[in-house]
Amino acid sequence: MFNVRFHGRGGQGVVTAAEMLSAAAFDMGQHGQAFPTFGSERTGAPVVSFCRIHDLPIGFHEPISVPDALVIQDPTLLHVLAVLEGATPVTYLLVNTSRSFADIGLEGYVDWLAPGRAATLPATEMARDLLGRPMPNTALLGAFAALTGVVTLDAVTTAIRQRFEGVLTPAIIEANVQVATRAFEVICHV
Repeated sequence: MFNVRFHGRGGQGVVTAAEMLSAAAFDMGQHGQAFPTFGSERTGAPVVSFCRIHDLPIGFHEPISVPDALVIQDPTLLHVLAVLEGATPVTYLLVNTSRSFADIGLEGYVDWLAPGRAATLPATEMARDLLGRPMPNTALLGAFAALTGVVTLDAVTTAIRQRFEGVLTPAIIEANVQVATRAFEVICHV
């Protein structure tokens, strides 16, 4: 089983990201499960969302305490909450920032991780450029696919299209696909 924990703030699409990752796994013939936890339910409040991926049905719904991957949608949470808790040297770490790990105070932590397990991505800036809104979730899903190989970019883009069909205009849906694709390419070239 592959366990992913997303950390962000309300309004950043943290819950939607976990749901789309679960759908991407399903598209690949896997079983996926996604569920959030909330503090106060307001925009800007810390949100944690979980996603499990397995080749067998998943029959439990406990929070993920030992993640195989951490996706940090809001780097301001890194030094406020214990978002890195439960990580091991083989945990993947993906942080939404244009700054280096040294600049955000994680250089020693990243050195502890196995090589190739950590990446930063300016997902908010990418989304702002392509979507006109600071919604980092689809960029981070594309980057997640590149970093971990757990899901494919095709599965991610299919999940994006399915999730937003009838909710967003076709042009905005395709802009989200473009954001995910660009993020995938950025991480593949790191």
